Order: sequence, then structure tokens, then C-alpha cells
Amino acid sequence: MSSLALAARDTTTMLRRNLLHARRYPSLTLNLLLTPVMLLLLFVYIFGDVMSAGIGGAGADRSAYIAYIVPGLLLLTIGSTVVGTAVSVSNDMTEGIIARFRTMAIHRSSVLVGHVVGSVLQSVLSVVVVGAVGVAIGFRSTDATVLEWLAAFGLLVLFSAALTWIAVGMGLISPNAEAAGNNALPMVLLPMLSSAFIPVETMPGWFQPIAEYQPFTPAIETLRGLLLGSEIGHNGWLAVAWSVGLVVLGYFWATAKFGQDPR
Repeated sequence: MSSLALAARDTTTMLRRNLLHARRYPSLTLNLLLTPVMLLLLFVYIFGDVMSAGIGGAGADRSAYIAYIVPGLLLLTIGSTVVGTAVSVSNDMTEGIIARFRTMAIHRSSVLVGHVVGSVLQSVLSVVVVGAVGVAIGFRSTDATVLEWLAAFGLLVLFSAALTWIAVGMGLISPNAEAAGNNALPMVLLPMLSSAFIPVETMPGWFQPIAEYQPFTPAIETLRGLLLGSEIGHNGWLAVAWSVGLVVLGYFWATAKFGQDPR
């Protein structure tokens, strides 16, 4: 077999292993998925009328805020899901299985790539679940074309891959699973400090740069534009640039850390 075929075979094996772990121990994934679902229901049913009036003007009903908040929560779902990846990688590094893998004739990068592909698949599944909850409570995207839906899906996958590689790096530098979960918390906090819940221009002036100059805000605004027909502007290329940059940074960080002697 060629080197590429061997790498693909080993990566598939590692992917199968990670998916089996997720299936046998679903509590972590469910706990992380619960956060965006609860936030969606909380903001729609508790704050929805007030937030709709603030965004859509007097007389706007809850549906205006549902349309606004769902794209942001889809990105928050990805950030929440990849926390589990950091914990899983940290567990592998501290429980001895990686040391065992190092003694076996397997492609070394397959261990990390298996984690990344598995996490991206879980993120997409989580996004589908949260999106289904959004549709059930009233979210609609009637104006989006097939091409825009495909672009939205591509953005979600690319952004998921970006955050996953960063989460893998965080898992590799963490001494234990608890520390990995804490290190990955910015993945959940950053979307809360973005335009996910309210427009950036309505925030205090000193806070607006924090919300604007980070990866989640351009990704959220691009997703809104694709699904709801709002103005995308420069957010499209910013979202892609952030995603590609984080993929490259996370990949080289994770592979360099993984190549060091095991702790």
C-alpha cells in the first residue's frame, strides 16, 4: 500500500475509535449540546419580545429575534461541541493510550486527524439538532437559495474544523481533562461576546472592538446573510480568513506538540 493509502486507513481506524467512544459515553456530548439549546429557549421565550422590539422596532414579535439569534447559536453550538474534543485529546494523552500508539506501526498524524474528523462530524450533527429546535420554535429561511444553503453548510464545516484544531492543541497542552475543559472555555465565551445575541452597534463603544475583532462575529454575520438575506459585506472574506488562519495555526501547533516526547 502507498503511504497515502496507509495514512487514510489508519485515520479511518482512529475516526471509528473516536465515534465509538462518543457513542458509548454520550453524556459529555449531551451536556455540551444542552448549553446552546437552553440558551435558545431562554432568550426566545423569556427575552424574545423585548429583544425583538429592540432589534425590529416597536411592534416586532418574537419571530424577529428567533431569526436573529439562531445563526449565532449555531456557531456557539460548534464552540461548545469542540470543548469535548479538548477533553478527549487530554484523556488520550494522560491515560497512556498515546504512548501505546507510538509503539505501533501506524501513521502518527492519523491520531490527531481522527479526532478532528470525528469532532467535525459531531459538530455538524449538533448543529442539525439545534437547527431543528430553532425550526420547531419558528425559525424560517425562506429566501435562501440552494447555493446559499451549500455555502452556509461549507462555512459551518470550515469553522468547525478551525475550532477543532485549536481545541486539539488545547487538549495536548493540558495536564488533565479538567484543565482541558477550562482551557477550551473561550470557545463558548467568545460567541457570547459577539453579535450572536445583539447587534455590535448597540453595544457600549468601549466593548464594540471586543465583539468585532474576533472570529465569531464575521462568521455569524456571514451565516445570517446567507440564511436570511441580510448584508454580508466584508464579513464573508473575514470569516473565511479567520477559519483558514485558525486551521493552519491549530494544525502546526497540535502536530508540533504531539511530536514532542510524551508526558
